[in-house]
Amino acid sequence: MSAEGQFSGPLKGRVFFDRRELNRILSLYGRMVALGEWRDYAIDGMPDLAVFSVFRRAGEAPFYRIEKRPALARRQGQWAVVNQTGHVLKRGHELEQVLKVLDRLRLKAVD
Repeated sequence: MSAEGQFSGPLKGRVFFDRRELNRILSLYGRMVALGEWRDYAIDGMPDLAVFSVFRRAGEAPFYRIEKRPALARRQGQWAVVNQTGHVLKRGHELEQVLKVLDRLRLKAVD
């Protein structure tokens, strides 16, 4: 890290979750693990987006992806929840509102 606090290596120019965002996502992840719904996760930082992928079983394709795309912040909203087939379930400006779709889907599966 340079003196200004900026990364000077391969991480420079990558999108990541900040501490507050990651805490909120990990809180949801912990609840879902406790319920037996989710088993594993992966976090990826790329030049244009950050992705938190959720897996039901290790070795499978992600069950859900929580995506942060800052380039869409002023338009559709930088947050999205995407299902296994690539369908956007919810997109918006606020992480909290976007994550609510996962609670509703869990309740529908139980009914």
